[in-house]
Amino acid sequence: MRVGTCIALLAALMLPNSKVQAQVDTTRRDSTSVQSAIYRRPFIGAAGSASIGGYMEANGNYLVTDGVSDGFSSEMRRFNIFLFAPVGPRLRFTSELEFEHGTEEIALETALLDFQISTALVLRAGILLAPIGGFNQNHDGPRWEFVERPLSATEIIPSTLSEVGFGANGRLFAGRTSFTYDAYLTNGLNDGVILNRSGRTRLAEGKGEDQLAEDNNGSPAFSTRVAVQDGRVGELGLSYYTGVYNTHKVDGEIVDVARRLSIAAVDASAQFWRGIDVRGEVAVANIDLPPSLSELQASRQAGGFVDVVVPLFRPRFRTLKNAVVSAAVRLEYVDLHAGRFTAIDSRIYDETKALSFGLSFRPATGTVFRANYVRQHFRDLFGNATVKTGGFRVGVSTYF
Repeated sequence: MRVGTCIALLAALMLPNSKVQAQVDTTRRDSTSVQSAIYRRPFIGAAGSASIGGYMEANGNYLVTDGVSDGFSSEMRRFNIFLFAPVGPRLRFTSELEFEHGTEEIALETALLDFQISTALVLRAGILLAPIGGFNQNHDGPRWEFVERPLSATEIIPSTLSEVGFGANGRLFAGRTSFTYDAYLTNGLNDGVILNRSGRTRLAEGKGEDQLAEDNNGSPAFSTRVAVQDGRVGELGLSYYTGVYNTHKVDGEIVDVARRLSIAAVDASAQFWRGIDVRGEVAVANIDLPPSLSELQASRQAGGFVDVVVPLFRPRFRTLKNAVVSAAVRLEYVDLHAGRFTAIDSRIYDETKALSFGLSFRPATGTVFRANYVRQHFRDLFGNATVKTGGFRVGVSTYF
């Protein structure tokens, strides 16, 4: 009933004063910056009426952990619906409604209005993607050669991190080089960062449905990203996110010290000889903790990843002129407790290292069939190699 209601609502929004656009895939990897990723989707056409589109991700997994496997399992990971409309001169609206794990989770991921005063100044308000790192704003499944999202982009930066707020962005040009900036005030993360079911510091647990309705502490979070892009080389971005996460006032009475978290990230992408594509990101999070939790939970986390995609050959199909087969490799590392035990003066570990290999087939730029092999090694707080996981993932993702 819930799914039917959502579909009926979408139909009511689109009809009768709009039309569904024919889908022509014009997406090119790295053709524009991370900042414009939400508008670099093939359903957005040149017509002046509203457009509807989206993407889907489905996959299958066969993983073995320390010699034990649950067998092969398939999953409808995501079905996302986009709406876009130029609502007036210099005004455009876009939104994204996500159905995840079938219909287990339904969330409004984006719903924002842009008012373009000039290319250098665009005012934005609504539910927006925090400009932290490169992946969070550029996370659509069809753009990546791997089934799973990078560990650092989900554990250190809690992608997809969408928050309600307002701010500005823009682009400045200097020949072939352009500079972009984003700056927003949003509600921010909440107490779940440390008071959660996992019993550990986890920024993803600080997201909640209530954060789109109100701020739990009345102190807006601030996020910003600046980047330089050269069309001949690629893009380099620096970003920062900071905000108070805990509820420190109740009915005007101070009940705790205001505790702040911050995330700093560097992301880069580039294309080289024969279309070799390299993308990566490094992020560090710092969390202010109560003194009693200083070693039980992490006050500092860090991680990163790098993807290298190498086009192998272009199959000859009469109707598929842009088809390509590629090989890919991903290196990943996350440290979920970057600290030390003061009593014994030794390092705290709680880290994961991962190596993945992939083969992908793109019959069109916005559609990818992918097969991955992954190896992950986990170390506990004391550095013991506790868990080893390996296996295969296959999947398909496409815009529509």
